Amino acid sequence: MCTAVSFKTHDHYFGRNLDLEFSYHETVTVTPRNFPLKFREAGEVNSHFAMIGMAFVQEGYPLYYDATNEKGLSMAGLNFPTFADYKPVEEGRDNIAPFEFIPWILSQCSTVAEARKLLARINIAKINFSEQLPASPLHWIISDRDESVVVESVKEGLKVHDNPVGVMTNNPPFDYHLLNLGNYLNSTREEAVSRFADSYEIKPFSRGIGGFGIPGDLSSASRFVKAAFTKLNSVCGESEGESVSQFFHILGSVDQQKGCCRVGHDFEYTIYSSCCNTDTGVYYYTTYDNSRITAVDMHRENLDGAEIKSYPLIEGPQIHYQN
Repeated sequence: MCTAVSFKTHDHYFGRNLDLEFSYHETVTVTPRNFPLKFREAGEVNSHFAMIGMAFVQEGYPLYYDATNEKGLSMAGLNFPTFADYKPVEEGRDNIAPFEFIPWILSQCSTVAEARKLLARINIAKINFSEQLPASPLHWIISDRDESVVVESVKEGLKVHDNPVGVMTNNPPFDYHLLNLGNYLNSTREEAVSRFADSYEIKPFSRGIGGFGIPGDLSSASRFVKAAFTKLNSVCGESEGESVSQFFHILGSVDQQKGCCRVGHDFEYTIYSSCCNTDTGVYYYTTYDNSRITAVDMHRENLDGAEIKSYPLIEGPQIHYQN
């Protein structure tokens, strides 16, 4: 399925892997400040923060998978089947459809703290975009440079989890993933030390076995552990190039290759990986067949405009011959 990461060096970076068996022909999409955002049950907002991210634009509306606004607040929605439970429209609440949730928060919040205030009165309502596009079962990560939360609309109601590791994957619910990290508390990046018994010292059979015991399969629980271990132990310089490169390496530790994860008659794979510098508004991405990093700068667009701007993904391989 998918993995999202919040990561900080000198600047703050946010992004995700989108793992599916097919593409909706998503595009890097900039929504300027004066694009009318029409919400099914919450009216219309005609002036708001600008945002950039990956979206499937349908009927002129950006259905964002992940996005960052001009203030540096970021969100991503990840698949959450069997657990996502959207509620009927409720009087006295902000009733927001799942596909509206990202623009609803990013259009008016600068920080996670501000988002928490909106979450206190929100109801993720069971509203489809259309008959052809029913509501996807999702949960969401919201991050700024200082903190991160996970939002899940489940049978018991809306839950907001603090996210101290800055990583999110898919099922089960988020509290399970944090608890599951306890199974790996002895995993380490350090050189191997014999702890088997005081009376018998075991010699390491190889060098370079840091992270021994960390899972490597494609399940959500395993990807959470692997991404958290990789991110939290990451060593990275402060420059933009080093930071962006390291971010894609973190996501690369849990990417999916075609043929390794069957779903029905097809295979899931990492359709794209994204990394947004939330301080500068530059959105970077790679695709499955194009590992070259491509960038779109939000601030090179007319952010006071009223029309969204979309950039199709560059997907074909780009090979540089050195001789």
